[in-house]
Amino acid sequence: RLLGPLSDDEALLKKPPGGRKAKHLETLAEVRRRREQTRRNAMPKSKRNRPVFSSTQAVLVYCADPMLGGLDAVTLSKTKKKPGLERKGKVVSDIKHAVEHYASAYVFTYDNMRNQKLKDLREQLKSSSRIFLAGKKVMQIALGRSPADEAKTGLHKLSKFLQGDSGLFFTNLPRDEVERLFREFEGHDFARTGSTATETVELKEGPLEQFTHEMEPFLRKQGLPVRLNKGVVELVADHVVCEEGKPLSPEAAQTLRLLGLQMATFRLYLVCRWSSDEFEVYKEGLAHIRADDSS
Repeated sequence: RLLGPLSDDEALLKKPPGGRKAKHLETLAEVRRRREQTRRNAMPKSKRNRPVFSSTQAVLVYCADPMLGGLDAVTLSKTKKKPGLERKGKVVSDIKHAVEHYASAYVFTYDNMRNQKLKDLREQLKSSSRIFLAGKKVMQIALGRSPADEAKTGLHKLSKFLQGDSGLFFTNLPRDEVERLFREFEGHDFARTGSTATETVELKEGPLEQFTHEMEPFLRKQGLPVRLNKGVVELVADHVVCEEGKPLSPEAAQTLRLLGLQMATFRLYLVCRWSSDEFEVYKEGLAHIRADDSS
Protein backbone atom coordinates (compact mmCIF):
# COMPACT_ATOMS: atom_id res chain seq x y z
CA ARG A 1 0.00 0.00 0.00
CA LEU A 2 1.57 3.25 -1.18
CA LEU A 3 -0.60 5.67 0.81
CA GLY A 4 0.49 4.46 4.22
CA PRO A 5 -0.66 1.91 6.76
CA LEU A 6 -4.28 0.82 6.99
CA SER A 7 -6.55 2.56 9.50
CA ASP A 8 -8.08 0.55 12.35
CA ASP A 9 -11.45 0.36 10.61
CA GLU A 10 -9.88 -0.72 7.33
CA ALA A 11 -7.79 -3.31 9.13
CA LEU A 12 -10.92 -4.75 10.73
CA LEU A 13 -12.58 -4.96 7.35
CA LYS A 14 -9.55 -6.85 5.96
CA LYS A 15 -9.58 -9.38 8.81
CA PRO A 16 -11.57 -12.57 8.42
CA PRO A 17 -15.06 -12.57 10.02
CA GLY A 18 -13.88 -15.00 12.67
CA GLY A 19 -11.32 -12.56 14.08
CA ARG A 20 -11.44 -11.26 17.66
CA LYS A 21 -12.27 -7.65 16.83
CA ALA A 22 -14.96 -8.68 14.38
CA LYS A 23 -16.60 -10.72 17.12
CA HIS A 24 -16.27 -7.73 19.45
CA LEU A 25 -18.03 -5.43 16.94
CA GLU A 26 -20.71 -8.03 16.32
CA THR A 27 -21.36 -8.29 20.07
CA LEU A 28 -21.47 -4.50 20.40
CA ALA A 29 -23.99 -4.20 17.58
CA GLU A 30 -26.12 -6.95 19.09
CA VAL A 31 -26.14 -5.27 22.52
CA ARG A 32 -27.12 -1.95 20.98
CA ARG A 33 -29.86 -3.61 18.95
CA ARG A 34 -31.28 -5.29 22.05
CA ARG A 35 -31.17 -2.06 24.03
CA GLU A 36 -33.08 -0.24 21.30
CA GLN A 37 -35.65 -3.04 21.10
CA THR A 38 -36.07 -3.00 24.89
CA ARG A 39 -36.58 0.77 24.84
CA ARG A 40 -39.27 0.50 22.17
CA ASN A 41 -41.08 -2.37 23.83
CA ALA A 42 -40.90 -0.95 27.37
CA MET A 43 -43.91 -2.01 29.40
CA PRO A 44 -46.00 0.81 30.94
CA LYS A 45 -45.51 1.29 34.68
CA SER A 46 -49.15 0.48 35.33
CA LYS A 47 -48.63 -3.04 34.00
CA ARG A 48 -45.40 -3.84 35.84
CA ASN A 49 -46.55 -6.19 38.54
CA ARG A 50 -44.26 -9.19 38.22
CA PRO A 51 -42.46 -10.12 41.45
CA VAL A 52 -39.34 -11.33 39.63
CA PHE A 53 -36.83 -10.19 42.25
CA SER A 54 -38.29 -10.10 45.74
CA SER A 55 -35.08 -9.46 47.70
CA THR A 56 -33.71 -6.51 45.75
CA GLN A 57 -34.92 -3.52 43.83
CA ALA A 58 -32.06 -3.43 41.32
CA VAL A 59 -29.93 -5.91 39.41
CA LEU A 60 -26.36 -5.29 38.24
CA VAL A 61 -25.88 -6.25 34.61
CA TYR A 62 -22.27 -6.76 33.50
CA CYS A 63 -21.13 -5.90 30.03
CA ALA A 64 -17.59 -6.83 29.04
CA ASP A 65 -17.25 -4.05 26.53
CA PRO A 66 -15.74 -0.88 28.11
CA MET A 67 -17.54 1.33 25.58
CA LEU A 68 -20.88 0.31 27.15
CA GLY A 69 -19.85 1.25 30.65
CA GLY A 70 -19.00 -2.08 32.26
CA LEU A 71 -21.51 -2.49 35.09
CA ASP A 72 -25.01 -1.18 34.54
CA ALA A 73 -27.79 -0.97 37.16
CA VAL A 74 -31.30 -1.90 36.04
CA THR A 75 -34.07 -0.78 38.42
CA LEU A 76 -37.05 -3.08 38.75
CA SER A 77 -39.90 -0.79 39.76
CA LYS A 78 -43.05 -2.38 41.13
CA THR A 79 -46.40 -0.66 40.75
CA LYS A 80 -49.04 -2.12 43.00
CA LYS A 81 -52.22 -2.77 41.08
CA LYS A 82 -55.58 -2.93 42.73
CA PRO A 83 -57.26 -6.19 41.71
CA GLY A 84 -60.59 -5.88 39.92
CA LEU A 85 -62.42 -7.99 42.49
CA GLU A 86 -61.23 -5.71 45.27
CA ARG A 87 -62.53 -2.63 43.43
CA LYS A 88 -65.90 -4.26 42.77
CA GLY A 89 -66.14 -5.41 46.37
CA LYS A 90 -65.57 -1.83 47.54
CA VAL A 91 -68.36 -0.55 45.26
CA VAL A 92 -70.76 -3.17 46.66
CA SER A 93 -69.77 -2.22 50.21
CA ASP A 94 -70.20 1.51 49.52
CA ILE A 95 -73.66 1.01 47.99
CA LYS A 96 -74.80 -1.10 50.95
CA HIS A 97 -73.50 1.61 53.26
CA ALA A 98 -75.46 4.23 51.28
CA VAL A 99 -78.64 2.13 51.59
CA GLU A 100 -78.35 2.38 55.38
CA HIS A 101 -77.57 6.10 55.52
CA TYR A 102 -79.86 7.69 52.90
CA ALA A 103 -83.64 7.90 52.93
CA SER A 104 -84.28 7.28 49.24
CA ALA A 105 -82.60 5.88 46.13
CA TYR A 106 -83.10 6.69 42.45
CA VAL A 107 -82.06 5.06 39.19
CA PHE A 108 -81.14 7.66 36.57
CA THR A 109 -79.94 7.67 32.99
CA TYR A 110 -78.07 10.35 31.06
CA ASP A 111 -77.13 11.85 27.70
CA ASN A 112 -73.66 13.04 26.65
CA MET A 113 -71.84 12.23 29.89
CA ARG A 114 -69.08 14.69 30.81
CA ASN A 115 -66.88 13.64 33.72
CA GLN A 116 -65.95 17.12 34.89
CA LYS A 117 -69.57 18.29 35.03
CA LEU A 118 -70.57 15.14 36.94
CA LYS A 119 -67.69 15.80 39.33
CA ASP A 120 -69.01 19.33 39.90
CA LEU A 121 -72.49 17.95 40.62
CA ARG A 122 -71.07 15.44 43.10
CA GLU A 123 -69.23 18.23 44.88
CA GLN A 124 -72.39 20.34 45.00
CA LEU A 125 -74.45 17.51 46.57
CA LYS A 126 -71.83 15.75 48.70
CA SER A 127 -73.40 16.87 52.00
CA SER A 128 -76.79 15.29 51.25
CA SER A 129 -76.37 12.75 48.45
CA ARG A 130 -74.13 10.25 46.74
CA ILE A 131 -73.90 9.20 43.07
CA PHE A 132 -72.72 5.79 41.84
CA LEU A 133 -71.71 4.94 38.27
CA ALA A 134 -70.42 1.38 38.04
CA GLY A 135 -71.06 -1.88 36.21
CA LYS A 136 -74.78 -2.62 36.26
CA LYS A 137 -74.24 -6.18 37.54
CA VAL A 138 -72.12 -4.89 40.42
CA MET A 139 -74.82 -2.38 41.39
CA GLN A 140 -77.52 -5.05 41.07
CA ILE A 141 -75.62 -7.38 43.39
CA ALA A 142 -75.30 -4.59 45.96
CA LEU A 143 -79.03 -3.81 45.85
CA GLY A 144 -80.20 -7.39 45.50
CA ARG A 145 -81.85 -8.98 42.48
CA SER A 146 -84.74 -10.63 44.29
CA PRO A 147 -86.63 -10.31 47.59
CA ALA A 148 -84.43 -13.08 48.99
CA ASP A 149 -81.16 -11.14 48.69
CA GLU A 150 -82.24 -7.49 48.68
CA ALA A 151 -80.54 -5.13 51.12
CA LYS A 152 -83.88 -3.61 52.21
CA THR A 153 -87.51 -4.37 51.48
CA GLY A 154 -88.44 -3.48 47.90
CA LEU A 155 -84.92 -2.42 46.94
CA HIS A 156 -84.55 -5.22 44.38
CA LYS A 157 -87.11 -3.39 42.18
CA LEU A 158 -84.41 -0.85 41.30
CA SER A 159 -82.15 -3.54 39.86
CA LYS A 160 -84.22 -4.32 36.77
CA PHE A 161 -84.09 -0.63 35.76
CA LEU A 162 -80.27 -0.57 35.78
CA GLN A 163 -79.89 -0.86 32.02
CA GLY A 164 -77.63 0.80 29.48
CA ASP A 165 -76.15 4.13 30.60
CA SER A 166 -77.57 4.32 34.11
CA GLY A 167 -76.50 5.01 37.68
CA LEU A 168 -77.70 5.20 41.28
CA PHE A 169 -78.47 8.34 43.24
CA PHE A 170 -78.84 8.08 47.04
CA THR A 171 -80.09 11.14 48.88
CA ASN A 172 -81.76 12.63 51.93
CA LEU A 173 -83.25 15.48 49.87
CA PRO A 174 -87.06 15.73 49.50
CA ARG A 175 -88.53 14.19 46.35
CA ASP A 176 -89.68 17.53 44.90
CA GLU A 177 -86.19 19.00 45.22
CA VAL A 178 -84.58 15.98 43.56
CA GLU A 179 -87.04 16.12 40.66
CA ARG A 180 -86.39 19.85 40.18
CA LEU A 181 -82.62 19.33 40.34
CA PHE A 182 -82.64 16.64 37.65
CA ARG A 183 -85.11 18.53 35.47
CA GLU A 184 -83.07 21.74 35.48
CA PHE A 185 -79.59 20.24 35.30
CA GLU A 186 -77.78 20.86 32.00
CA GLY A 187 -74.15 20.96 31.01
CA HIS A 188 -73.16 22.21 27.57
CA ASP A 189 -70.03 21.02 25.81
CA PHE A 190 -68.54 20.36 22.39
CA ALA A 191 -69.95 17.37 20.54
CA ARG A 192 -67.73 14.37 19.94
CA THR A 193 -67.23 12.18 16.90
CA GLY A 194 -70.33 10.07 16.24
CA SER A 195 -72.71 12.40 18.09
CA THR A 196 -75.83 13.52 16.25
CA ALA A 197 -75.72 17.07 14.91
CA THR A 198 -78.45 19.24 16.45
CA GLU A 199 -78.38 21.76 13.59
CA THR A 200 -76.99 22.28 10.11
CA VAL A 201 -73.84 24.40 10.04
CA GLU A 202 -72.79 25.95 6.72
CA LEU A 203 -69.88 28.32 6.14
CA LYS A 204 -70.26 30.86 3.34
CA GLU A 205 -67.56 31.73 0.83
CA GLY A 206 -65.35 34.56 1.99
CA PRO A 207 -62.79 35.48 4.66
CA LEU A 208 -62.69 33.55 7.95
CA GLU A 209 -61.30 36.29 10.14
CA GLN A 210 -61.61 34.27 13.36
CA PHE A 211 -58.70 32.09 12.20
CA THR A 212 -55.06 33.17 11.96
CA HIS A 213 -52.95 32.47 8.90
CA GLU A 214 -51.00 29.74 10.78
CA MET A 215 -54.20 27.66 10.95
CA GLU A 216 -54.73 27.50 7.19
CA PRO A 217 -52.94 24.12 6.68
CA PHE A 218 -54.84 22.59 9.61
CA LEU A 219 -58.18 23.83 8.27
CA ARG A 220 -57.44 22.24 4.91
CA LYS A 221 -56.81 18.94 6.70
CA GLN A 222 -60.31 19.23 8.20
CA GLY A 223 -61.75 19.37 4.69
CA LEU A 224 -62.36 23.12 4.44
CA PRO A 225 -61.63 24.61 0.98
CA VAL A 226 -59.45 27.48 2.19
CA ARG A 227 -56.51 29.53 0.98
CA LEU A 228 -54.45 32.49 2.16
CA ASN A 229 -55.31 35.83 0.59
CA LYS A 230 -52.94 38.59 1.74
CA GLY A 231 -52.43 36.81 5.04
CA VAL A 232 -56.16 36.25 5.65
CA VAL A 233 -57.72 32.78 5.67
CA GLU A 234 -60.37 32.72 2.95
CA LEU A 235 -63.03 30.11 2.14
CA VAL A 236 -63.06 29.70 -1.63
CA ALA A 237 -66.51 28.03 -1.73
CA ASP A 238 -69.50 27.41 0.52
CA HIS A 239 -68.91 24.48 2.85
CA VAL A 240 -71.36 22.39 4.92
CA VAL A 241 -69.70 21.35 8.18
CA CYS A 242 -72.55 19.11 9.38
CA GLU A 243 -76.21 18.37 8.74
CA GLU A 244 -78.92 18.18 11.39
CA GLY A 245 -79.75 14.64 12.45
CA LYS A 246 -76.61 13.08 10.98
CA PRO A 247 -73.60 11.76 12.94
CA LEU A 248 -70.54 13.98 13.17
CA SER A 249 -67.35 12.95 11.43
CA PRO A 250 -64.01 13.52 13.23
CA GLU A 251 -63.34 16.50 10.95
CA ALA A 252 -66.77 18.02 11.59
CA ALA A 253 -66.42 17.62 15.37
CA GLN A 254 -63.03 19.33 15.28
CA THR A 255 -64.29 22.15 13.05
CA LEU A 256 -67.25 22.81 15.37
CA ARG A 257 -64.83 23.03 18.28
CA LEU A 258 -62.72 25.57 16.36
CA LEU A 259 -65.87 27.57 15.61
CA GLY A 260 -66.86 27.48 19.29
CA LEU A 261 -70.20 25.75 18.60
CA GLN A 262 -71.31 23.47 21.47
CA MET A 263 -73.85 20.90 20.32
CA ALA A 264 -73.67 18.40 23.20
CA THR A 265 -75.88 18.81 26.27
CA PHE A 266 -75.23 16.64 29.32
CA ARG A 267 -78.64 15.80 30.81
CA LEU A 268 -79.90 13.53 33.59
CA TYR A 269 -83.24 11.68 33.64
CA LEU A 270 -84.88 10.02 36.64
CA VAL A 271 -86.07 6.48 35.89
CA CYS A 272 -87.47 5.28 39.23
CA ARG A 273 -87.48 6.08 42.93
CA TRP A 274 -87.36 3.87 46.03
CA SER A 275 -88.02 4.72 49.66
CA SER A 276 -88.92 2.55 52.65
CA ASP A 277 -92.65 2.97 52.01
CA GLU A 278 -92.94 3.77 48.29
CA PHE A 279 -91.72 2.81 44.81
CA GLU A 280 -92.33 5.06 41.80
CA VAL A 281 -91.46 4.89 38.08
CA TYR A 282 -90.92 8.05 36.00
CA LYS A 283 -92.38 7.68 32.50
CA GLU A 284 -89.99 10.13 30.82
CA GLY A 285 -86.88 8.44 32.16
CA LEU A 286 -88.28 4.97 31.42
CA ALA A 287 -89.03 5.94 27.81
CA HIS A 288 -85.53 7.36 27.48
CA ILE A 289 -83.80 4.22 28.75
CA ARG A 290 -85.93 2.00 26.48
CA ALA A 291 -85.09 4.19 23.49
CA ASP A 292 -81.39 3.77 24.26
CA ASP A 293 -81.76 -0.02 24.49
CA SER A 294 -83.61 -0.23 21.17
CA SER A 295 -80.92 1.82 19.42
